[in-house]
Amino acid sequence: MDTVQHPSATWEAVSSGVVFYRRQQLYTLPGKLPNIADYLIAGCKNGGPIALMRDTSKLVALGRGGPAFTKSQIQVYSPAGEGLLLFSWDQGRIVRFGWTFDERLVVLNEEGVYRLYDLQGDYQQFSLGNEAAELGIIDARIHENGLVALTGSLTLLEVKDWEGGRPLALANPGISEPPHSWAVIPPDQSISRHVEVLLSVDATILTVDNLESADQRVARGPFLHVSPSPNGKFLALLTFSGLLWVVSTDFQRELVVLDTATVGAEGPVNQVEWCGNDAVLVTWNDLASLILPSRDNLAGETLRYQYFGATFVVTETDGARVIGQDVCDFIQKVPVSSVSIFRPGSTSSSAILFAAWESFVQRSPKADENIRSIRSDLAAAVNECIDAAGHEWDPYWQRKLLSAAKFGWGFLDLYNPTDFIAMGQALKVLNAVRFYEIGIPLTYSEYQYVSPTHLINRLTSRNLHLLAIRVSSFLSLKPDVVLKHWASVKIARSKSSAVDGEDDEVCRLIVDKFEKLGGGEVSYADISRRAWEVGRTGLATKLLDHETRASDQVPLLLTMKEDKLALVKAVDSGDTDLVYHVLLHLHKRLPLGSFFKLIEDGGDQLAPASKLLQVYAREQNREMLRDFYYSDDRRVESAILALDEAAQMTDPHAVMTAVNAAEKFFSEDKDRPFEAKMTNESVRLLALQQQYEKDSDGKVKFFGQSVSETIRTCISNGMSKKADRVKSEFKVPDKRFWYLKLHALTAMRDFDALDAFARSRRSPIGYEAFVKHLVEAGHLKEAASYVMRCDGPKRVGLYVLCEDWRAAGRECKERGDKKGMEQLRKSCPNSLIARELDQLMASMK
Repeated sequence: MDTVQHPSATWEAVSSGVVFYRRQQLYTLPGKLPNIADYLIAGCKNGGPIALMRDTSKLVALGRGGPAFTKSQIQVYSPAGEGLLLFSWDQGRIVRFGWTFDERLVVLNEEGVYRLYDLQGDYQQFSLGNEAAELGIIDARIHENGLVALTGSLTLLEVKDWEGGRPLALANPGISEPPHSWAVIPPDQSISRHVEVLLSVDATILTVDNLESADQRVARGPFLHVSPSPNGKFLALLTFSGLLWVVSTDFQRELVVLDTATVGAEGPVNQVEWCGNDAVLVTWNDLASLILPSRDNLAGETLRYQYFGATFVVTETDGARVIGQDVCDFIQKVPVSSVSIFRPGSTSSSAILFAAWESFVQRSPKADENIRSIRSDLAAAVNECIDAAGHEWDPYWQRKLLSAAKFGWGFLDLYNPTDFIAMGQALKVLNAVRFYEIGIPLTYSEYQYVSPTHLINRLTSRNLHLLAIRVSSFLSLKPDVVLKHWASVKIARSKSSAVDGEDDEVCRLIVDKFEKLGGGEVSYADISRRAWEVGRTGLATKLLDHETRASDQVPLLLTMKEDKLALVKAVDSGDTDLVYHVLLHLHKRLPLGSFFKLIEDGGDQLAPASKLLQVYAREQNREMLRDFYYSDDRRVESAILALDEAAQMTDPHAVMTAVNAAEKFFSEDKDRPFEAKMTNESVRLLALQQQYEKDSDGKVKFFGQSVSETIRTCISNGMSKKADRVKSEFKVPDKRFWYLKLHALTAMRDFDALDAFARSRRSPIGYEAFVKHLVEAGHLKEAASYVMRCDGPKRVGLYVLCEDWRAAGRECKERGDKKGMEQLRKSCPNSLIARELDQLMASMK
């Protein structure tokens, strides 16, 4: 016979035996906690810890058993009563403290300064701003993802998330005195998806959000306690006279109206909290009363739970955690699957499957009969047994229910065991974290809600790295977060003993652990940053050497001011964007000389960075490029840059200056005499062009033209002597000068001047060039006049080019060239010319 207590032994029935509630003892706490009646307490949801601070409004007897601490201290305990953290507070009077979703303790003082403490005592400090500091904070409500503060001017400020952002002012409630009580519905639980504040003012409730303040026009107040349900759909309100009113948040539907005096408790009510979303738990010293709606009357139904001394209740999504002086309990509505299986007399398919499995274990033939009777519902029965196993706290009953499910699916043709395997994994993890030394009494519903990853983060925040690693491995999750946290703690704890060789030893331990447990995929960048933050620069650099991703390495190296190493890593990565990021960062932070020296000293290793810097500077910052070339003594590049800039300039004086600078740079390089000479001539030409423009009173533009263009411009504007001067000073060859003058005079259609020029002396380019250029320009008649000055054998072809067929024929006759005449005859354009050519040909006979 089993000696383990049956699950239904702790059940208490309500609603005529349809609904059951149970009180599950999680931990015994004899002497582990101080007298909680003397302390202000904040509890963290999802099986989280509790924080205690002495209530300065109460006298505390000295010498009482249990741990004691001063009023300026806050103590954090696990639900199993194990001390997790003790720290002192020296930042003024504490207004409120509470917990975030990731188990950080938020402590807010009257000056609007708040800190977020992790479970190792490290904190981040933020402020609500200068206005809040001037007005003062008189009260606040903290929820998992933010807080709402009530200022001295009775306005409300909201903080969203925990990143230290600027607080937002909610609508002005328009009250003249602090509310009797108030509560907050977080954004994820409100219909509007914005935070809603419920203020008990006089006999009514004011609802305030970021847009408006609305009077709900109720008349049962004032209220001593205002408590919204976990899903934000209902409110539990307790009046000063002891009347409990449970109503929907829109105040349209009443669920319970009960005078708590009828419960039989003595003294004032300590807390009004929700037990899941279905019942309200009202506590007094020595008593906790569970009140839930009834179908028969508004007074509801009541269950009583006795305790020794004061208690503290933490509302959970599927129940309520009650922390007493000697015990930690969990009160919850018994899940439907558990009721279906374990309710006495149940005839559900899951109950029959469980009975069939027990019969099978006892080798009773009744097992087969039971299975046959639920054959059509067997799959549903298997799933219900799996679900019920998740809601049981005792491993004994968990195993029995899973065994029954496994037994049942053996009779199914097709069954996907994924849910069964997942449940087995989840229960193994939950049983491990529920152990009193760990002290995280997480329910299966909460485990599904917060996710395994969040649970692993909670374990690492407690420095339970071994368990966190085992859970990660068991659930096939990456251990990166755990390993990084472990390494950070390792570095922080070893910093006080840092001696020669200590960095190498710590680095080796971290690398070995990362390689062994992380498969070499864990990033070292975050750990290196942590080492740098605690003053271990050498260790940080050693750890970064093992980082394979340059995009993670380089930013941290820049932060550490390891400039050259950061640039080398960026270049080695081959990522041009990363190289530019480093270059621009260093250019902004370092003096210009140091920046250039860093690149120059890098040699071939940093040559790609040097080239990229030049490309960037050429497009974006010419001044920097000029300084870079000068510092690196790059005369040729400096000269080319000066010429490039001159080509883009429009101001003559600036152009002259730039070209002069280029000429100077070239002249300083002994290997560049030709370039120096060319730039020198460019300077002289520019000076001469300026003089010519001045002589023409600016009517003729010369500046910026080449030598040939300058000569052509002079000839086109009748400045022959100036053209001759340019030819003389810049040693323009005769042939080029004649070609230039030929083209210029042809373009001017000054054929008389062209003829005079041709007769001035023997042409160095011959006269064939005259003919061809005039033909190209369309001046055939003028071109023909120069044919006679050409060589005899070429005249016929040139006359044809000028379309003077008769002259070509006469030339053939004079030369006695019958064959040439015959070719002319064949190619002539019309019969008239053909007859004339025939006559000439006949006369040749």
